[in-house]
Amino acid sequence: MRAVTWQGKRDVRVENVPDPRIEEPTDAIIRITSSGLCGSDLHLYEVLTPFMTPGDILGHEPMGIVEEVGAGVPDLQAGDRVVVPFQIACGDCWMCLTGLPTQCETTQVTSEGMGAPLFGYTRLYGAVPGAQAEYLRVPQAQFGPIKIPEGPADDRFVYLSDVLPTAWQAVKYADVPKGGSVAVLGLGPIGDMACRVAQLQGAGQVFGVDLVPERLKRVRDRGVETYDLRSFDDEKELVAAIRDATDGRGPDAVIDAVGTEAHGSAAAKLAQSAAAIMPRKISGPFAERFSVDRLAALYTAIDLVRRGGTISLSGVYGGMADPIPLLTLFDKQIQLRMGQANVRRWADEILPYLTDEDPLGVDEFATHRVPLSDAPHAYEMFQRKQEGAIKVLMKP
Repeated sequence: MRAVTWQGKRDVRVENVPDPRIEEPTDAIIRITSSGLCGSDLHLYEVLTPFMTPGDILGHEPMGIVEEVGAGVPDLQAGDRVVVPFQIACGDCWMCLTGLPTQCETTQVTSEGMGAPLFGYTRLYGAVPGAQAEYLRVPQAQFGPIKIPEGPADDRFVYLSDVLPTAWQAVKYADVPKGGSVAVLGLGPIGDMACRVAQLQGAGQVFGVDLVPERLKRVRDRGVETYDLRSFDDEKELVAAIRDATDGRGPDAVIDAVGTEAHGSAAAKLAQSAAAIMPRKISGPFAERFSVDRLAALYTAIDLVRRGGTISLSGVYGGMADPIPLLTLFDKQIQLRMGQANVRRWADEILPYLTDEDPLGVDEFATHRVPLSDAPHAYEMFQRKQEGAIKVLMKP
């Protein structure tokens, strides 16, 4: 089959690789019909290279048709149309039953001290072959795949794999009171969808912050009050402007949908770049012990949120030596929630909104739909924020 493989920093290629096969009774084989390109994939493209191996198959936002199932998968059969969550979990352990499949006790990557494995996402999360491919082996298929109806185009449901539950959890964790206010930092796919979810769940004021004109326009067209970072001399001016719109207090909640590659930290960017070009025997241990994030977005969130408010982190952070202003967090009595999205926890809540009325605008959410063969250009375009690329779907 053809698949998108990682070969080095900013080097992805579409190659022929062996077809996946059933290896365990709880496996299924899915023929991919759509697979998303995620902002998290760009971290592999750029800064998390020490944890990658040439030939790794990328991608974690799939949907498709079941081709084959193992004997331990009673509720799926060939021909079923499914969306596959990006994490791999059993559904039966204490963590899964508590609503935390990202921490699944059956599948945890204990050798790396991490939670549940993820499709197509570094050795830290199991180095499981990913979904930017023609076929995908799905472990723990007795729990993971979400059956969806025939008929509507893939765009209606594909975002259940990651974008929708990640944005949904970001808003839930933000705990925005009815009629309250929330600021979303970063208006890529997750930030954009988080704005939509916050409006749907009753937020009275939704502020969106970014520096890419196309992203700002998309959310502004849906009624979000936008702030262009390029219009301010520094972060303090931005914070003051949003505080002015919230009776001087700041918003009730801030969602950081940016993460480790935020603009505004030259030193951290240099450290990330250095790790990415070191020899592999050195770069891995260096990154694990000394890696740092570009924390501009998180610092802004801490400064911006009102006292007693909540910060919800959905952007991916990977640093082990980050300086966090704990005194400010404590003094402002800020609640901080974060983590990979627990897809199956939220899927049943989200499904009723994927109707013909399409209140979340999923049918037109993708800006680009490309064949799998165009993956190298799609990665470059998305990473450089070119051609208005905000959400890319690949079709094998």
